[in-house]
Amino acid sequence: MMAPEALNLGFELHVLAEGPDVSAARCVPDAPVGDYKDLDTLREFAKGKDVVTFDHEHVPNEFLTTLINEGVNIQPRPAALIHAQDKLVMREAIERLGLPNPAWAKVDDVEALIAFGEQTGWPIVLKTPRGGYDGKGVRMLDGIQDAKDSADWFANGPLLAEDKVDFSRELSALVARTPSGEAKAWPVVHTIQVDGVCDEVIAPAQNIDEATAATAAEAALRIAEEFGVTGVMAAELFETPGVGAGFVINELAMRPHNTGHWTMNGSVTSQFEQHLRAVLDLPLGETRELGVTVMKNYLGGANQDLYSAFQAALAAGPEVKVHAYGKSVRPGRKIGHVNVVANAGQSVDELRSQANKVAALIRDGAGTAN
Repeated sequence: MMAPEALNLGFELHVLAEGPDVSAARCVPDAPVGDYKDLDTLREFAKGKDVVTFDHEHVPNEFLTTLINEGVNIQPRPAALIHAQDKLVMREAIERLGLPNPAWAKVDDVEALIAFGEQTGWPIVLKTPRGGYDGKGVRMLDGIQDAKDSADWFANGPLLAEDKVDFSRELSALVARTPSGEAKAWPVVHTIQVDGVCDEVIAPAQNIDEATAATAAEAALRIAEEFGVTGVMAAELFETPGVGAGFVINELAMRPHNTGHWTMNGSVTSQFEQHLRAVLDLPLGETRELGVTVMKNYLGGANQDLYSAFQAALAAGPEVKVHAYGKSVRPGRKIGHVNVVANAGQSVDELRSQANKVAALIRDGAGTAN
């Protein structure tokens, strides 16, 4: 999804691919295959590049520091990226900034976990500090027995325990920042999660308190500034109407993010173009929305031949924009999304219905959807 934006701007994009058949390698001419966890591979890949950036947060920080010391322009820098890599580091930093955090604790063993649950009140949430995403590395604990049953989670070190926030809905505040400090925010959006995975995004969030939306965007911009973030950053939030600031911060991601895919059709500047501009320290684009937009993910389902359903799907939603990732189909795997932008007078329910119909046709096959 970065490749068309790079092409439009005349930039030469290179990708370190995990395998020859990954979707990014299909649309970028220079896509050598290599292991991002190998320093020599990273060093070779980085040669001659104006800037090196990321589509996930799992590249070892010590390797990035080595490359910077060798003169490579890494964006975002490791000191910022660590807040998306390690949830304990993030929680400590958010608390230090005085921004809305849930009650939390670093727990080293089951006894500490039980003590936190007894103090905070059950249920609580247990998270692995590193490596979790889309609901992975997260466990809900309803009481002492659940805590005891989580003993094996401590095999790799301390964990993060959090109060289970009583929230009305999930939000996302997406921002971008350049190395020289220019920063812009998109409108705060409403995200709908199913089984820990983002299912839909409504942009901008409807019926949100204006002060809450403004404060949430300001918090994301402050995080980007204080942490020295460059490129796109998403702050995932829980909305808590009438409590505190009206939201608490859930997690951070320092890269173009699923909750920002709506910007591909619903904003003056997409998150992918903005990320390129930002990491190259170019002026940022306008982030105004073009209209209420609904983004709907589709995961791997019954239909293995996605393109066989395109005739029916595209006919069913001429105004719906389909983005297929070129990934092999596996149950539960994100393999694409659709966007639809409102015409005058269209309701959010109409947009959601359109988006869901097209996504279902692709996911399940043209013969299975109504």
